[in-house]
Amino acid sequence: MSYFSEVLPSLWSGTLVTLQVFFIVLILSIPLGIVVAFLMQINFKPLKWLLNIYIWIMRGTPLLLQLIFIYYVLPEVGIVMDRMPSAILAFTINYAAYFAEIFRGGIASIPKGQYEAAKVLKLTPFQTIRYIVLPQVVKVVLPSVFNEVITLVKDSSLIHVLGIGDLLLASKTAANRDATLIPMFYAGGIYLFLVGIVTVLSKRVEKYFNYYR
Repeated sequence: MSYFSEVLPSLWSGTLVTLQVFFIVLILSIPLGIVVAFLMQINFKPLKWLLNIYIWIMRGTPLLLQLIFIYYVLPEVGIVMDRMPSAILAFTINYAAYFAEIFRGGIASIPKGQYEAAKVLKLTPFQTIRYIVLPQVVKVVLPSVFNEVITLVKDSSLIHVLGIGDLLLASKTAANRDATLIPMFYAGGIYLFLVGIVTVLSKRVEKYFNYYR
Protein backbone atom coordinates (compact mmCIF):
# COMPACT_ATOMS: atom_id res chain seq x y z
CA MET A 1 0.00 0.00 0.00
CA SER A 2 2.89 2.36 0.65
CA TYR A 3 4.08 1.97 -2.96
CA PHE A 4 0.53 2.47 -4.25
CA SER A 5 0.24 5.73 -2.31
CA GLU A 6 3.60 6.75 -3.77
CA VAL A 7 2.56 6.31 -7.42
CA LEU A 8 -1.09 7.30 -6.92
CA PRO A 9 -0.61 11.05 -7.58
CA SER A 10 0.91 10.44 -11.01
CA LEU A 11 -1.67 7.78 -11.86
CA TRP A 12 -4.47 10.08 -10.77
CA SER A 13 -3.08 12.90 -12.88
CA GLY A 14 -2.89 10.55 -15.87
CA THR A 15 -6.43 9.34 -15.21
CA LEU A 16 -7.73 12.92 -15.34
CA VAL A 17 -6.10 13.39 -18.75
CA THR A 18 -7.60 10.12 -19.96
CA LEU A 19 -11.06 11.17 -18.76
CA GLN A 20 -10.65 14.56 -20.40
CA VAL A 21 -9.94 12.98 -23.76
CA PHE A 22 -12.74 10.45 -23.26
CA PHE A 23 -15.46 13.01 -22.54
CA ILE A 24 -14.38 15.52 -25.20
CA VAL A 25 -14.28 12.82 -27.88
CA LEU A 26 -17.63 11.44 -26.77
CA ILE A 27 -19.29 14.87 -26.84
CA LEU A 28 -17.92 15.60 -30.32
CA SER A 29 -18.05 12.22 -32.06
CA ILE A 30 -21.62 11.11 -31.27
CA PRO A 31 -23.33 14.25 -32.68
CA LEU A 32 -20.97 14.20 -35.67
CA GLY A 33 -21.78 10.53 -36.25
CA ILE A 34 -25.52 11.27 -36.13
CA VAL A 35 -25.12 14.09 -38.65
CA VAL A 36 -23.11 11.87 -41.00
CA ALA A 37 -25.71 9.08 -40.65
CA PHE A 38 -28.53 11.42 -41.70
CA LEU A 39 -26.45 12.92 -44.51
CA MET A 40 -26.03 9.40 -45.86
CA GLN A 41 -29.80 9.24 -46.30
CA ILE A 42 -29.70 12.07 -48.85
CA ASN A 43 -30.06 10.74 -52.38
CA PHE A 44 -27.06 12.61 -53.77
CA LYS A 45 -24.44 10.20 -55.11
CA PRO A 46 -21.31 12.42 -54.83
CA LEU A 47 -22.11 13.10 -51.16
CA LYS A 48 -22.77 9.43 -50.44
CA TRP A 49 -19.56 8.49 -52.21
CA LEU A 50 -17.50 10.94 -50.15
CA LEU A 51 -19.08 9.82 -46.87
CA ASN A 52 -18.58 6.15 -47.70
CA ILE A 53 -14.91 6.82 -48.53
CA TYR A 54 -14.50 8.66 -45.21
CA ILE A 55 -16.07 5.81 -43.23
CA TRP A 56 -14.07 3.21 -45.16
CA ILE A 57 -10.77 4.97 -44.40
CA MET A 58 -11.57 5.58 -40.74
CA ARG A 59 -12.74 2.03 -40.11
CA GLY A 60 -10.19 0.39 -42.37
CA THR A 61 -7.01 1.90 -40.94
CA PRO A 62 -5.71 1.64 -37.36
CA LEU A 63 -6.50 4.51 -35.02
CA LEU A 64 -2.81 4.53 -34.04
CA LEU A 65 -1.86 5.21 -37.65
CA GLN A 66 -4.41 8.04 -37.84
CA LEU A 67 -2.92 9.61 -34.70
CA ILE A 68 0.56 9.44 -36.19
CA PHE A 69 -0.64 10.82 -39.52
CA ILE A 70 -2.38 13.85 -38.00
CA TYR A 71 0.42 14.77 -35.60
CA TYR A 72 3.54 13.85 -37.60
CA VAL A 73 2.53 13.89 -41.28
CA LEU A 74 0.15 16.85 -41.57
CA PRO A 75 2.86 19.31 -40.42
CA GLU A 76 4.75 18.37 -43.60
CA VAL A 77 1.97 20.09 -45.59
CA GLY A 78 1.70 23.05 -43.23
CA ILE A 79 -1.03 21.82 -40.87
CA VAL A 80 0.47 21.95 -37.39
CA MET A 81 -1.40 21.16 -34.17
CA ASP A 82 -0.39 20.54 -30.59
CA ARG A 83 -0.49 17.05 -29.13
CA MET A 84 -3.87 17.24 -27.43
CA PRO A 85 -5.81 18.81 -30.34
CA SER A 86 -4.24 16.23 -32.66
CA ALA A 87 -5.39 13.41 -30.41
CA ILE A 88 -8.89 14.86 -30.06
CA LEU A 89 -9.21 15.30 -33.83
CA ALA A 90 -7.99 11.79 -34.62
CA PHE A 91 -10.27 10.16 -32.06
CA THR A 92 -13.28 12.27 -33.02
CA ILE A 93 -13.22 11.59 -36.75
CA ASN A 94 -12.44 7.92 -36.12
CA TYR A 95 -15.26 7.32 -33.66
CA ALA A 96 -17.69 9.50 -35.58
CA ALA A 97 -17.32 7.06 -38.48
CA TYR A 98 -18.21 4.11 -36.26
CA PHE A 99 -21.13 5.96 -34.68
CA ALA A 100 -22.34 7.00 -38.14
CA GLU A 101 -22.54 3.38 -39.23
CA ILE A 102 -24.35 2.44 -36.02
CA PHE A 103 -26.94 5.19 -36.43
CA ARG A 104 -27.27 4.52 -40.15
CA GLY A 105 -28.26 0.96 -39.32
CA GLY A 106 -30.74 2.23 -36.74
CA ILE A 107 -32.32 4.61 -39.25
CA ALA A 108 -32.59 1.82 -41.82
CA SER A 109 -34.50 -0.32 -39.32
CA ILE A 110 -37.43 2.11 -39.17
CA PRO A 111 -40.36 1.02 -41.38
CA LYS A 112 -40.96 3.30 -44.35
CA GLY A 113 -44.62 3.45 -43.45
CA GLN A 114 -43.78 5.66 -40.52
CA TYR A 115 -42.29 8.25 -42.83
CA GLU A 116 -45.48 8.16 -44.89
CA ALA A 117 -47.50 8.62 -41.71
CA ALA A 118 -45.38 11.65 -40.82
CA LYS A 119 -46.19 13.16 -44.23
CA VAL A 120 -49.90 12.55 -43.68
CA LEU A 121 -49.62 14.31 -40.31
CA LYS A 122 -47.85 17.16 -42.14
CA LEU A 123 -44.77 16.97 -39.94
CA THR A 124 -41.71 18.85 -41.10
CA PRO A 125 -38.51 16.85 -41.76
CA PHE A 126 -37.08 18.15 -38.49
CA GLN A 127 -40.21 17.12 -36.56
CA THR A 128 -40.13 13.70 -38.21
CA ILE A 129 -36.54 13.19 -37.13
CA ARG A 130 -37.12 14.50 -33.61
CA TYR A 131 -40.41 12.82 -32.74
CA ILE A 132 -40.44 9.67 -34.87
CA VAL A 133 -36.97 8.70 -36.05
CA LEU A 134 -34.59 9.54 -33.19
CA PRO A 135 -36.63 8.03 -30.30
CA GLN A 136 -36.73 4.69 -32.10
CA VAL A 137 -33.17 4.85 -33.39
CA VAL A 138 -31.79 5.57 -29.93
CA LYS A 139 -33.52 2.50 -28.54
CA VAL A 140 -32.16 0.29 -31.33
CA VAL A 141 -28.56 1.51 -31.29
CA LEU A 142 -27.95 1.89 -27.54
CA PRO A 143 -26.15 -1.48 -27.05
CA SER A 144 -23.85 -0.84 -30.02
CA VAL A 145 -23.18 2.75 -28.95
CA PHE A 146 -22.19 1.68 -25.45
CA ASN A 147 -19.92 -1.03 -26.88
CA GLU A 148 -18.07 1.72 -28.74
CA VAL A 149 -17.98 3.86 -25.60
CA ILE A 150 -16.33 0.99 -23.72
CA THR A 151 -13.85 0.61 -26.55
CA LEU A 152 -13.12 4.34 -26.35
CA VAL A 153 -12.18 4.00 -22.68
CA LYS A 154 -9.50 1.48 -23.65
CA ASP A 155 -8.45 3.13 -26.92
CA SER A 156 -7.75 6.37 -25.07
CA SER A 157 -4.51 4.75 -23.94
CA LEU A 158 -3.19 5.26 -27.48
CA ILE A 159 -2.67 8.97 -26.90
CA HIS A 160 0.52 8.15 -25.02
CA VAL A 161 2.27 7.69 -28.40
CA LEU A 162 2.02 11.46 -28.85
CA GLY A 163 3.69 12.04 -25.51
CA ILE A 164 0.47 13.04 -23.74
CA GLY A 165 0.65 12.28 -20.01
CA ASP A 166 -2.34 9.96 -19.77
CA LEU A 167 -2.86 7.03 -17.40
CA LEU A 168 -0.86 4.56 -19.48
CA LEU A 169 2.12 6.89 -19.92
CA ALA A 170 2.09 7.68 -16.19
CA SER A 171 2.16 3.98 -15.34
CA LYS A 172 4.91 3.26 -17.88
CA THR A 173 7.00 6.13 -16.53
CA ALA A 174 6.65 4.82 -12.98
CA ALA A 175 7.39 1.26 -14.11
CA ASN A 176 10.57 2.30 -15.93
CA ARG A 177 11.70 4.49 -13.06
CA ASP A 178 11.18 1.85 -10.37
CA ALA A 179 12.00 -1.22 -12.50
CA THR A 180 8.70 -2.90 -11.69
CA LEU A 181 5.52 -3.70 -13.59
CA ILE A 182 3.29 -3.03 -10.60
CA PRO A 183 2.22 0.46 -11.81
CA MET A 184 1.04 -1.13 -15.07
CA PHE A 185 -1.23 -3.46 -13.10
CA TYR A 186 -2.52 -0.50 -11.13
CA ALA A 187 -3.34 1.22 -14.41
CA GLY A 188 -5.09 -1.91 -15.64
CA GLY A 189 -7.21 -1.91 -12.50
CA ILE A 190 -8.19 1.71 -13.10
CA TYR A 191 -9.18 0.94 -16.70
CA LEU A 192 -11.28 -1.99 -15.43
CA PHE A 193 -12.95 0.31 -12.94
CA LEU A 194 -13.77 2.89 -15.63
CA VAL A 195 -15.14 0.20 -17.96
CA GLY A 196 -17.20 -1.14 -15.07
CA ILE A 197 -18.78 2.28 -14.53
CA VAL A 198 -19.68 2.55 -18.22
CA THR A 199 -21.10 -0.99 -18.20
CA VAL A 200 -23.36 -0.29 -15.21
CA LEU A 201 -24.43 3.01 -16.73
CA SER A 202 -25.24 1.32 -20.05
CA LYS A 203 -27.52 -1.22 -18.34
CA ARG A 204 -29.42 1.54 -16.57
CA VAL A 205 -29.78 3.68 -19.69
CA GLU A 206 -30.94 0.71 -21.77
CA LYS A 207 -33.50 -0.13 -19.08
CA TYR A 208 -34.70 3.48 -19.02
CA PHE A 209 -35.21 3.54 -22.79
CA ASN A 210 -36.87 0.15 -22.84
CA TYR A 211 -40.31 1.71 -23.28
CA TYR A 212 -41.13 0.04 -26.59
CA ARG A 213 -41.49 -3.41 -25.07
